[in-house]
Amino acid sequence: MKRWLLRMMTELSSRKFVSQLTGRFAKSSLSRRWIPRFASMYKIPIADAEKQLDEYRSLNEFFTRRLKPGKRPIDHTPYALVSPVDALITACGSIKEGLMLEVKGQTYTVEELLNSSPRISQYQHGYFWVLYLSPTDYHRIHAPCSGEIVESEHIAGRVYPVNEFGLTAMRRVLSRNERLVSYVRHDSGEVAVVKVGALNVSSIKYVEPRPTKLERGQELAYFEFGSTIVLLTQDGTLTPRTDLKVGDKVLMGEKLGTLNQSEQAKTLSASLDGE
Repeated sequence: MKRWLLRMMTELSSRKFVSQLTGRFAKSSLSRRWIPRFASMYKIPIADAEKQLDEYRSLNEFFTRRLKPGKRPIDHTPYALVSPVDALITACGSIKEGLMLEVKGQTYTVEELLNSSPRISQYQHGYFWVLYLSPTDYHRIHAPCSGEIVESEHIAGRVYPVNEFGLTAMRRVLSRNERLVSYVRHDSGEVAVVKVGALNVSSIKYVEPRPTKLERGQELAYFEFGSTIVLLTQDGTLTPRTDLKVGDKVLMGEKLGTLNQSEQAKTLSASLDGE
C-alpha cells in the first residue's frame, strides 16, 4: 500500500511544471543562502570547486559548478572510451537484439530509449552503461571520446526520479523521461550519449558555444539537478573493462573500455609505423 501511494505521489509530482518551479527558485538569488546547507547535507567536496562558496550567486550556479583544473584527469590510453560524468553504475552490459537487460529488474529496448531513431540499427548488439548522478556529484557532462556530433535530438517526456525508487518502482523511467541525445562519430563507429532528465531537473543544457567537434573529455552539457546518462556504443566497436560492475563508482575521464580500431584506422596506423 505504501509503495503504491509513493508511486501515485511520484506520478503527480512528475509534471514538467513542478520541475520548472523548482528550477526557477534554484536560479534565484534567494536560493543563495541554501548553498552551505546543501553542500553540507550532501557532503559535497567543496575544495574541488572552481570558486569559493560565497562566490556563487544561486544554488543552481553552485550545482552546475566547474571543478578546479586537474581534478578530473582524462585517461589518455589510445582509443579509450571514458566516463562522461561522475556517477554510480546502476546497469551495464551487452545489448542483445536491441534489448538492454536487467536495468533494475526492467528490460528496455534501444528503440524506445532512442525514440525510434533511424540510427537504432547501429546499436542492436553494442554495449551500454546506465550512469546515475546523485546530488553529491559533479554535474557537467563531457565527451566520452573524440569525434564529431553528427546528430542531436530532444525527446519530450516526463521527469520521474531516476534514483533507486524511480528505476525500480516506476515503469520504464529511462524511456519515458525527457531526453537529449548526442550521437558522436569517432574513428571506429559511433556512440550515443543519452542525457535523461529527472524529478526537479528544470533543464538539461548544452554548453555555449555548442560544440560540433569534440576532444575526449571536452565539456558537452550539464544537468541542473541530479540525473542519469545512458551511454551506448555501436555494434562491435568496443572492448569494455571487465573489472567494472553494477554498484561501482566512476569519475569523469575514467576509462570504461577500449574502442576497437576500424580496418581503415589499422591500415593507417601500420603505414605510419612503417615510415
